Amino acid sequence: MAEITQEELNERVAILHKFRDLLEQQRSKFQEYLCVLEKQEASITSESTEKLIAHTELEQQIVKNIANLQKVIVPMKQMYNTKVIANTKEDSAINNIQSELNDLQQKVIKQNEINRNLLRVHIQNIQTKINNFKNPYKNARSVYAQKQTVPQFIQVEA
Repeated sequence: MAEITQEELNERVAILHKFRDLLEQQRSKFQEYLCVLEKQEASITSESTEKLIAHTELEQQIVKNIANLQKVIVPMKQMYNTKVIANTKEDSAINNIQSELNDLQQKVIKQNEINRNLLRVHIQNIQTKINNFKNPYKNARSVYAQKQTVPQFIQVEA
């Protein structure tokens, strides 16, 4: 095994720390996302439109943040895999974070599916209510559309 220089060692350590920091940021974003999804579920079941809109907007921001982090993590992971020697203490911590991330992603996917199903049911209920709504004016003619006789001649007396 070839000796590595101090500069190369410092570079590997820097990559390791940066990669770990990025994974921890992503983990916290996924935890935040899961929390928002759980609160969103409560808003759906309570039919709170304002809260649902707020949660949806927050959800979109978090998803953008996760996507931006992912753009940085992918090349950092490639650098990590090529530069850093495995079996270090930091390496096991990174593996733990990655497994937590995978678990969080699965939880987010499940919660997202639950929310979509709740919304689908809620929308179907609203559509059913709209379809069953009886319009009392459906077959009635307008007061203004009734035919009335209009006098042809007007008699004026002086």
